[in-house]
Formats: sequence, C-alpha cells, structure tokens
Amino acid sequence: MDTSASPRTVTGRVDVHPRGFGFLTVQKPGAPEVLSAFITPPDLNPLFAGDIVSATVTSSAEGRWTASGLSLVERSRTVVYGEVVARRGTFFLRIDKEVSNTEWPLDPGSTPVQANDAVVARIADGKVVLLYKLEPGADRSLERVIARHGLHRDFPQEVVAEALRAREVPHALGTRRDLRAIPTVTVDAPSTRDIDDAISVLPAGPDGAVRLLVSIADVGESVKEGSALDLEARARATSVYLAGRVLPMLPEELSSHWLSLVPDQERHCLTVELRIDPDGRVTSADVYESLIRSWARLNYDEVAEFLDDGTVSPAMESVREAMPWFRLAAARLAVSRAARGGMVMSRDEARFTFDTATGAVSGLSGEKDTSAHGMIERFMVAANEAIAMWLMTRGVPTVFRVHEQPDPQRVADVNAFALHSGFAAGFGAQLTPLALAAFDRQISGAKAEAALRSVLRRSLGPSRYTVKPGPHFGLAAPLYLHFTSPIRRYADLAVHRLIKAYLQGRRDFVHEDPEVELLSQHINLRARSANRAEVDRHHELEARFMATRIGQQFPARIVRVKPFGLVAQLDGMWVEGMVPADGLAGGPYRPDARELSMVGAKRTFTVGMPVKVKVVSTDEQLGRVEFSLVE
Repeated sequence: MDTSASPRTVTGRVDVHPRGFGFLTVQKPGAPEVLSAFITPPDLNPLFAGDIVSATVTSSAEGRWTASGLSLVERSRTVVYGEVVARRGTFFLRIDKEVSNTEWPLDPGSTPVQANDAVVARIADGKVVLLYKLEPGADRSLERVIARHGLHRDFPQEVVAEALRAREVPHALGTRRDLRAIPTVTVDAPSTRDIDDAISVLPAGPDGAVRLLVSIADVGESVKEGSALDLEARARATSVYLAGRVLPMLPEELSSHWLSLVPDQERHCLTVELRIDPDGRVTSADVYESLIRSWARLNYDEVAEFLDDGTVSPAMESVREAMPWFRLAAARLAVSRAARGGMVMSRDEARFTFDTATGAVSGLSGEKDTSAHGMIERFMVAANEAIAMWLMTRGVPTVFRVHEQPDPQRVADVNAFALHSGFAAGFGAQLTPLALAAFDRQISGAKAEAALRSVLRRSLGPSRYTVKPGPHFGLAAPLYLHFTSPIRRYADLAVHRLIKAYLQGRRDFVHEDPEVELLSQHINLRARSANRAEVDRHHELEARFMATRIGQQFPARIVRVKPFGLVAQLDGMWVEGMVPADGLAGGPYRPDARELSMVGAKRTFTVGMPVKVKVVSTDEQLGRVEFSLVE
C-alpha cells in the first residue's frame, strides 16, 4: 500500500479486538492488498464487529493507517450476546468482546433481570432490547458463538408447520426408476440422524465393468423453491456443527425423519449411476429420479472390519453378496485417483465428549478415519465429479466447487514449512497434484500429522462456490461440485434443482447465470461464518478443557507465527495455544516478512518446529490458551 498517500475517504468493515480497539479493513475487488486502519476505542464505541462504515484514513510516516470520522453505512448484525450489568438502577449489557468494546443500555422489557444474567438481545436505536434470558446452567459459550456469527438458532413456527405439511406427501413411485429390489445400504456414524446418501453396486458383467449407484435424498421434492421452508434453508445455507449442538439447515421433522434414508423405508432420491471399468475409469454416468429402500444401515466400524478382514456383521447379512463388489469399486476408484494426485481430504478429527449428567467437557479424543471412511469418500467424490461434468456438457449453469492452484509464494511457504518439520517436499516453483499427493503420503501417519496437515491446508487456501467452472486443485479434479449432502448444504440442494429441471425438460438456461453466481457468493459468506463459529466453539471448549491442566507440560509443534507470538499445537490433542513473543528468552523477537519464523538476535523459531510447552492460563470467553516455552 502506498504509504505516501494523503488522507482519503474509504468504505470498509469493522473488526473489534478484545482489548478494546479495532481495525477498519478495506479491500477493493480483485486487489491483492488489504488496507487495515487502526480505530481508537472512543471511535469504536458506537459500532459493532461487521459494521460497514465510511471513514477518513490517514497514513503515518511509518506506513501505519488510522481511521477517523467513522459513519455507519450498513449494519447486518441484528442480535448480540452479553451479560447484564446493574448500575444505580439502570441495566447495561456487557457485550461479547469480539463484537463490541463497550457496554450498551439494555431494555429488558417485561423480563426480570439481575446482574450477571446472560441474555441475547436485538439491536435497536442506541440501545439493545432483550430477546431472551438464558436459563441457569445454560452453556454461555455456545450462545455467545451463535450470536457472534449471526447463526439461526431456532426455526420460525411457519417453517416448522410447512415441514410437517411436507411429510403428508407420500414417497410414491410415479415416473421414477424403481431401485427397491437392488441391495442398497447407508454407511454413517451411529449418531448420524440426517442420512442423505445410500450406495448400491451391480456386479461386473463380461466387460469387467461394475456399476456404482449413489442415491441422494431428493430434498427438492419436499422443499419447494420460494417457500418459507426454502427461504429459511437458503438463509442458513448450511448446517452448523458446534460441539454439543447442531444447528440444522432444515427442521428435524424433515432432516432426521421424512428425508433421511432410514432402513426399510421407501424414499425419493436422485441417483447417479457410474460405470467403472477395470482400470478404475468412470466411463459413463446416468442421472435420474428414483425410489429406493435401504436394506441395511451400517456404521463405519463394521464396514471397516469387512474391508480389512472380511468380518460380516449381523446388520450386513442381507447385503452380504454385495459387499465384495463395494470393495472392488472402491479399490478401482482409489487406483484411478492415485494416478492423478491430489490430497486425501478426510482425516483425523478432534471431538469433545460431555458428561451426560452435567454437560461439562469430560474429554477430548481423536477420531481416526478407517478404510470405510476412505471408501465412502471415494464414492462421494466420484459422484460429485460425474454430476459436475454431466451438467457442464449439457450447458446447465450450476454451483461449482473450485480450488485454485496455489501461487509460487504459497508453494515456497509449504516447502519451508516441510523442511522445518523434518520432511523434504521439493515442490519446485510450481506445485502439481502428483507432487502434493507424494507429500500427503509422506506425512500420513506421522506423529505430528494433525499439525502438519492443518498448516498444509492453510497454505493451499480455501475452496469456494462459483458459477464459473474451474478445477479443484486439492482433489486433482477438472470439475467438481457438491451434490451428495442436500439435507445439510444448500449448494447441493441448488444443484439438485438444476438437475431436476433439466430432467423435466427445461432447456432455457443462461450461460454462467448471474443469479446462480449471487447464490454462490451468499453460500460462501454463510459457509465462512459457519466455519468461524465451529472454530470459535472448538477454541472455547479447548480453553475450558485445558483450565484443569494449568502447569502441565506437553510436546507440541509450532503451526503459525503471529506478530505477537507463536501458535503451538499439542501433539495428538488438537489443542492450540499462544506462546507470547515477549515471554521468549533472548528477545526481542520479530516475525519475518512471510510470518513463517519468529526471529531474534541469537535464535529463530519456525513453523513446523517441535517444542515443549507448559499451560500457563486459559480464557474461555476469548477461546484462548496461553503457553510458555519449556527450555
């Protein structure tokens, strides 16, 4: 950014720092640089995080920008979480520090409140008006995250009523293809309630090709476009998985019951039928509306036992003859996919466990992927790719999922990170899908795999939705989209509607339809909010979990470098914490230009470096764990 620029008027978004000051972030479309201007606490007082404001920005001789004369342009935030403060008979709301830096006058209405009550309130002119008060013992951090990110907590009554009416329409055959006689199974975690995908396989014929059928719940048949149910689903855009609570995109009356592909019940689906030849190539794809009946509900563990050692569980008996063909289809797709490269997207996850009586966090455990997870991932990726190509070749504009190839600087960052982690990446100036696959194989099973993979994914950058077709670099797919989860993702539902429109005879599609692009951008925004909420919730529970471990020491690995310190992730625990730079011996320390290393006069700390840390303190409200380095 030009540091010699004179004062100018800009429009940008407000970010609030928990210490009471803020920043005005400005980025022009298509511009690589971002202007970040400091906002003083008094100027920040009347504003909330996310407000769009106009301001005058001024640059100092050191190139630091300051914003003044802020004027509100747009406020999308409608509710806030806070805790009640009573002062001389007047109530104020101490709002979430990530959202506001000051207390606001509170209008409690007819609800009796007292100091320290936790409430959610709507924003009104110059004050906040109470919506509801949390019950004693409620999880305050959960409500704080929901309000902070503008998530939809409950469904309006008219939406629930519409969901109940949708259940009155029977799952009739009509003109659909009847697949009820074909052995069909679902494979999910035992706790899954919204089952939206089922699989079938037809044995190989004389040509050696098998036919894999991936059947997905036909949500569009029950959720009509433009209805109250649809508008609410579109506003949410995705289900949000907060530890201890799920905020579904659709009411449970549909998502967990009428649409869910539960066993022994007839269900409307959209089916993509893939012909997989002996070399693992998908040589054809047929898409049609279908009526299915799941023969068995299987879980990942029992399917993994069959894939690994041939064990047939009692639930698997009715589909025993189909199981070897599933294994063959998965093996063929694995060979074909390995030949083109890319990285495995599903890996180990960290999950909190809760005390059933008190709701308190009782543990943090890792869930490792099994061979069954790998099989289902290969089937779903193949279905998504086939649908993307099917729509593309027919000229139907749709919501593609695009992941750009990382630029040379990002590739250099990954090279450096790998080297400091004890791995040789050797990517060269340009990263290819096969080179990525080779590195992915190197770190698979490593002791610090979780930390290494989190750094790698940040370096590769995010995927996004768009109507403009393009490759998905991480999957090494020439075209990709989301088709297999319409119960929990609106992007998938939009794809379903376009498929159904084509199947039912529509042909007046607009090339790269602007309406589809507007929908894509909306889904991107909501997906980012959902992801930030899930991360914030995880960090808050990390802080709650680690509060009982203050003083304990753990092996860790540096995963990020910030201007104010090092972010370290504990080995095998998926817990991240900050090591403040001013607490490092031999300082002062400063980050390098790419924030890959923290550099001091005699010592350098680099991303990927193993360290040993001690837990110093925690702050659940801010979702922060502080470490000190153990020399």
